[in-house]
Amino acid sequence: MQHPIVLQVGGSDVPTLAKATRLANAYGYDEINLNCGCPSDKVAGHGCFGARLMLDPKLVGHAMAAIAENCDVPVSVKCRIGVDDAESYDELCTFVDTVATLSPTRHFIIHARKAILKGISPEANRKIPPLKYEYVFSLIRDFPHIKFTINGGIVAVGQVEAALKMGAYGVMVGRASYNSPWSLLAHVDSEFYGVQRPATTRNEILNAYEEYADSVLGKYGPGKPSIRHTVKPLLHLFHAEQGAGLWRRSVDAAVRDCASCSELLKRTLPVLPEDVLHSPLPPPMSSHENPFVVAPKWPDVPLFLQTKDQQESLAPSEPLLDLVLCA
Repeated sequence: MQHPIVLQVGGSDVPTLAKATRLANAYGYDEINLNCGCPSDKVAGHGCFGARLMLDPKLVGHAMAAIAENCDVPVSVKCRIGVDDAESYDELCTFVDTVATLSPTRHFIIHARKAILKGISPEANRKIPPLKYEYVFSLIRDFPHIKFTINGGIVAVGQVEAALKMGAYGVMVGRASYNSPWSLLAHVDSEFYGVQRPATTRNEILNAYEEYADSVLGKYGPGKPSIRHTVKPLLHLFHAEQGAGLWRRSVDAAVRDCASCSELLKRTLPVLPEDVLHSPLPPPMSSHENPFVVAPKWPDVPLFLQTKDQQESLAPSEPLLDLVLCA
């Protein structure tokens, strides 16, 4: 098993969550996470779990306590900044404080949008509710004993750097890493972990990947994983390049009768121009080229971000991150 790796569980029945965690504990995960962020009707609309759980912080706290009691690793919560009309910073603080008080949870992964449970799709829930990064950075300030990972709308290395400099414990990059892996992921190891890049062109990456993919085909039973599963992470490797659409269509046709990933790549890569296949790694996008721009000065705490106690106790000069979202 690769490490570190986190198992996410979903549900609202505390005994069931405890049993699931107990079973999972034997598999050596590095962390167990509870889903309190999914807005899907299939999740939030039935059985009260996913984002709907944010409306019941005490239940989440008891669930996290039970999860922690049944595993030997840290526990965490993945959530939104709010749900429907429960979207104030004060309500978000109540959720975090309640869960952390009732359980040993000290890590929250927060999608910086609220969830709208009715009327829009899960896809729309990733776009329509506005991003409020300031909520997450305010939590970092107000709960210094808790780790916060920021999520939502992050598409470039520059954004990751900015968030880490402003105190985020981690940065979660989801669909951007799948939709444009070449421009984003190729820089991660060198920029953040000091690892020298093992490959400098997409052709070199594919040469290494096909060896790995063929070694795991059927490892867990017939078709587990299949060629289709192993090739899927590659589909956007040539995003926005000449021939990318033709290559994806060629892969879709070839995957039906190829016996290995190496055979599939040998059959399909010739449709791509040589200069695309062997083009060097582009420079990372800087923070000035993306919509996550950190203001050079930390302003006073905006009133709407303060709880009643904070309004009475915080000095006017208390710092808070100000994020400017550029069009």
